[in-house]
Amino acid sequence: MRVILADLKSHRGFVSKDTVVGGYGSRLDPFSRVTTVMAYLKKKFHDVPSVHMAYIAAILARAGHEVKWTRDEEVAGDVALVLSSLVDHKNETAWADRMRAKGVKVGFIGITASKMPELFEGHCDFILNGEPEAAVMRLAQGVIPQGNVISEQIDDLDSLPFPRWDLVTEDRSKMGFKFFTRPVGGGYPLLASRGCPEFCTYCPHRILAGYRMRSIANIVDEMERLCSQVSRPYVIFRDPLFTEQRERVVELCDEIQRRGLNLTFEAETRLDRLDVDLLDRLYKAGFRAMSFGVESLDPATLKKSGRRPIPQSHQREIIEHARKLGIVTAAFYVLGFLQDDWNSIAATIDYATDLGSTFAQFKMLTPYPGTPMFKQIEPLLAETDWEKFDGFTPVFTHPNLTERELRFLLGAAYKRFYMRPSYLANFLKIQNGAIREWVSRMDRRVNERHSREEIADISRPVAC
Repeated sequence: MRVILADLKSHRGFVSKDTVVGGYGSRLDPFSRVTTVMAYLKKKFHDVPSVHMAYIAAILARAGHEVKWTRDEEVAGDVALVLSSLVDHKNETAWADRMRAKGVKVGFIGITASKMPELFEGHCDFILNGEPEAAVMRLAQGVIPQGNVISEQIDDLDSLPFPRWDLVTEDRSKMGFKFFTRPVGGGYPLLASRGCPEFCTYCPHRILAGYRMRSIANIVDEMERLCSQVSRPYVIFRDPLFTEQRERVVELCDEIQRRGLNLTFEAETRLDRLDVDLLDRLYKAGFRAMSFGVESLDPATLKKSGRRPIPQSHQREIIEHARKLGIVTAAFYVLGFLQDDWNSIAATIDYATDLGSTFAQFKMLTPYPGTPMFKQIEPLLAETDWEKFDGFTPVFTHPNLTERELRFLLGAAYKRFYMRPSYLANFLKIQNGAIREWVSRMDRRVNERHSREEIADISRPVAC
């Protein structure tokens, strides 16, 4: 049987799928000069292949089936599995319609098809509801599903075959130059666990299946196999909380070093699940970049959203130590919590610039179907186009801010963070005291200019 795996590329903006926002995906349609540059860089360095498709390819190939991968082309085959997303579902269903017209059986996988099957049911022969591997194993035995089929979570993650990157990507062994750490093409995703142990009400990472972990030996076996296939690979751990258990991380670092693996890697985590000694251990094992959520400056806002606040002193300590080691840091912020107003968002933006992470990503609070936050905000929803639930578009009526104000604050966040002399100085790792003092003076002048422009645009500055 020939099975087509379709991880379709969007024709509008930059779309991330697979594990991004739990699999619902995000779309950055540039809305300013800064975000235009960001979208370009994301296309070069963040267009990461689907780890779930790579697992599916391994399962099917192990059973002797022919696997064909596509990002756009309508490939001939018997069955097609399409990676679903919320932000690009119209493109995905249109592709599925064309394939079905050619006689191909089409199925959708992923959290969007699982939680919102009504978007796909008229455009496919089946939906794999849940993590797809269990149902794909039955498909590999020759049983083509029909309708909405439950795909049970696999508790023993070590039992899965390692992802087959050779079957679901172009040749990645000759990826181009690196931008700080990530190479062109993004690297190789790896899941050391699935689900999430946290309880943030706005996050979809825990709504599809429960939290499970692979053994350290199994994880490092996969990394060792990758090292045998690719020279000094760059690994992207896609777990939402990579350092949840400190002892596991120490064991992982020790095993990487014991085997002498020549690789570098990055991960997403919480800053309160890191300490100076653990960062040192991670760096020695090849850790070169980390992303983490700050979300909001206000602890009360975080608590109401099910997120445990992290002391500012600890955030600063970890980021400063990462800077000394040369570890790239990317902080995530969410604007537009129900408790937010102009001043609270302005304070969060000021804190982001002062905290000094290498990069920052600002997004709008977006209620995703299946999350507790969605149930809370559903009566306030103002947007009926699900593709607008992209992380950058206001989709509900905010109690304190208009849609125009929210859009303005989002644009101001990117401009104030990236369009300042100190950002460039930090980026270039300039430490000279005289230059830093000059940069501080220039920062003040640039901030005054930002304030004048903001007042001209919306009658008040984005400053505390």
